[in-house]
Amino acid sequence: MTSNPALNNPLLDFSDHPLFDVVRPEHIAPALDQLLPAADKALESVTAADFPANWKAIASVLDVATEQLSRAWGAVSHLHSVADTPELRAAYTEALPRVTEFYTRLGADERLYAKYKAIDLASLNAQQKHAHTLAMRNFVLSGAELLGEAKERFAAIQDRLAEVSQKFSENVLDATDQWSAIVTTDELAGVPEDVLQTTRAAAEKEGAAGHKLSLKMPCYLPIMQFAHSAALRETLYRAYATRASDQSEAVKAGREQDNTPWVKEILALRQEEAQLLGYANHAEVSLASKMAQSPAEVMSFLRDLAKRARPFAEKDVAQMRAFAIEHLNLHDPQPWDWPYIGEKLKEARYAFSEQEVKPYFTAPKVLAGLFKIVETLFEVSIRRDQAPVWHPGVEFYRIERAGQLVGQFYLDPGARSGKRGGAWMDDVRARWLRPDTGALQTPVAHLVCNFAEGVGGKPPLLTHDDVITLFHECGHGLHHMLTQVNERDVSGISGVEWDAVELPSQFMENFCWEWSVLRHMTAHVDTGEPLPRELFNKMLAAKNFQSGLQTLRQIEFSLVDMRLHTEDVAAQDFMQVLRDVRAEVAVLESPAWGRTLHTFSHIFAGGYAAGYYSYKWAEVLSADAYAAFEETVGADGEPSLETGRRYRETILEVGGSRPAMESFKAFRGREPQLDALLRHQGMA
Repeated sequence: MTSNPALNNPLLDFSDHPLFDVVRPEHIAPALDQLLPAADKALESVTAADFPANWKAIASVLDVATEQLSRAWGAVSHLHSVADTPELRAAYTEALPRVTEFYTRLGADERLYAKYKAIDLASLNAQQKHAHTLAMRNFVLSGAELLGEAKERFAAIQDRLAEVSQKFSENVLDATDQWSAIVTTDELAGVPEDVLQTTRAAAEKEGAAGHKLSLKMPCYLPIMQFAHSAALRETLYRAYATRASDQSEAVKAGREQDNTPWVKEILALRQEEAQLLGYANHAEVSLASKMAQSPAEVMSFLRDLAKRARPFAEKDVAQMRAFAIEHLNLHDPQPWDWPYIGEKLKEARYAFSEQEVKPYFTAPKVLAGLFKIVETLFEVSIRRDQAPVWHPGVEFYRIERAGQLVGQFYLDPGARSGKRGGAWMDDVRARWLRPDTGALQTPVAHLVCNFAEGVGGKPPLLTHDDVITLFHECGHGLHHMLTQVNERDVSGISGVEWDAVELPSQFMENFCWEWSVLRHMTAHVDTGEPLPRELFNKMLAAKNFQSGLQTLRQIEFSLVDMRLHTEDVAAQDFMQVLRDVRAEVAVLESPAWGRTLHTFSHIFAGGYAAGYYSYKWAEVLSADAYAAFEETVGADGEPSLETGRRYRETILEVGGSRPAMESFKAFRGREPQLDALLRHQGMA
C-alpha cells in the first residue's frame, strides 16, 4: 500500500500560521495536486447555470478555495525569496506555470464574469460594492472579454511573463550572491570597524586570510562611501553596475546570467498583451488601476518635479566638484568616486558621519522605539508572539487594541545568502469575515529587510538609512494590519491604488527625523548612552544633503520605466531609452558600460512596471499627510494623538475599501499639494 504524499503536508495545514520550519521542496507539487483541482472544482461549481449570482454564495465557495491556494503558494514564494536553495528553486520553477495558468484562467473566465455582472448591487454593502467595482475592472484587464485565439494568446503571454520574470529575478540573485573578493586590511583603509569585523569573519569562515567582500548592501555601500582606495571602489562599482548583464565578468566567463534577452522579451510581451486588451501600450494598462489618469499626466508630473529639483541637483554637484579638487585632490571624479566625495563633504560640512551615528542605533533599541511610536500614535500594543519561522533570526509579533488581537507580523531583518536583496512588506493572509465559518480572520504580514548582522556578540548596528527603511516597511505593515475592513479584496493593502500604496510607508519615515521619537530609540552599543542632541542636530542639518540629486535619480528611474512601457522598444535598443532619459534629466554622467536596467527588479520582476513613479507620486501624499502632524504638534514636541487617531481611522483602517483620494481628503479636508514635499526636502 503506497502512502498518500498529501497527508501531513504542512502546506495543506490552514489551521493557523504557515509551518515555515517544516516546509520542504518535495511538499510543493503534492500540495498543488490537491489545491488546484479543489480551486477548479469551486470555479466550476459557482459558474454552473443554477448557482446563484450572490456575492456571499460565490465567496463561500470560490474565494475560500482560492484563498487556500494563495496562502500555500504565498508561503512557497516567500521561502523562495528569503531562504532559497537549488532544490527549492527547482520545485518552485516547476510549479510556477501551473499556478500562473490557473490564475490567468480564473481572471479571464467569461462565465464567472457574467455571474459577477448578474449580482444585484442593491444587495451589497459599501465595502462589497467597491470590491465588486474593482473585480469588474480586473476581469476586463485579465482578458475576460477576449475570445478564441486572442484569449489563448493572452493566457500564453501570462505563462511566459511569469517564467521570464522568474529567470530575471534568479539572475539578479545569483549575480549578487556569487560575486566575492578577498582583500587585505590595508586595501580597506577608511572603512568602518564594524564592516571590517564582518568581512574578516566572512573570510575566516572560508578559511581565508584577510577580508571577504560581497555586493550585498551592508558591505557594498560602506565601501563606496568610506574606502580611501579608488581602485577598490572601482572594482566593486564595476561588479555591482554590470550584474546580470553582457558586461559582467561572470557572463564574459561563460556563466548564463545576462538579463538582456529577458528584458527585451518582457517588454515585447507586455506590449502585445496591452494591444490584445485594446490599449495602446502597457503603461495605459498599468494606469487603469492607479490614481494617475494617463502616461502623459505621469510624465508631466515627473518633468515638473525634475525642473524644480534640477537647480538644487546642479548645486549639489558643483559643491562636490569643488570639494573634491580642494580637499581630495580629485580633479576628474569617476562614478565610483561620488559616494566617497559626498560622504567626505557631509562630514566636513556638518561635522558628522553616518558611522558616528551608527553605534547609537542598535537593532533592539531601534525596534523598541519604533514600537513605542506605533503604540502611542495608533493606540495599540505590540508584543512578542509564537509561530514557526524559516530562520533563527526571524521574530514574530502580535498587535492588540483593548486586549483584542488586531494583526500579527514576522520580522526578518538580516542579510544572508539565499535571500534576495532590498526590503519589502508582504501579506501572509488578509483580514476577512470568512463566509465559510462566519469567523473574523485577522491579518498577518511579513516585514523583510537586509541589515548587517551583529558581530563579536554585540547586537546589529543600523545606519540611519536602515532605520528609515525599517519604519518604511512598518508603515506598509500597519496599512495591512490595522485595517477594520471585513471584505478580503479591499481590506488592508488590497484594492489600494498602486500609486497610493506608498503613502503609509513614506509617512512613517518622517518620524525618523523627530527628536521626540528618536531619543527613545538610541543607546550606544558600548556605553548605552542615548544619541546626544548635538549630534541629532547635525543629522537634521544634513537631512536634505543632496536631496536634489536623489530626487533626480528617482525621476530618472521613473521616466525610464514609463517610457519603456509607452514606446515601441522592440524596434529600438532599450538601453537607448535609458541614455535618452539621462541626457534629459541627469546632472551626473554614468558610464556607458553601466547596466542598471539589468537588475531593475522593481519593474521586471516586482509589480512596479509603469508604476515606479508611484514612489514620487505617493511622496507628495505622504509629505502633505505628515504636515497635518506638524500643524498639530504639542508644546513638548510630541505628535498629536488626535491627529494620529484621525489618520488611523481615515487612511489605515479603511484600506482599499474606497478610492485613495477619498481617504486622503477625509483626513486632510482637501486634495494633496506639492508644497509640503518640496519643503520637507529643502527645495521650497
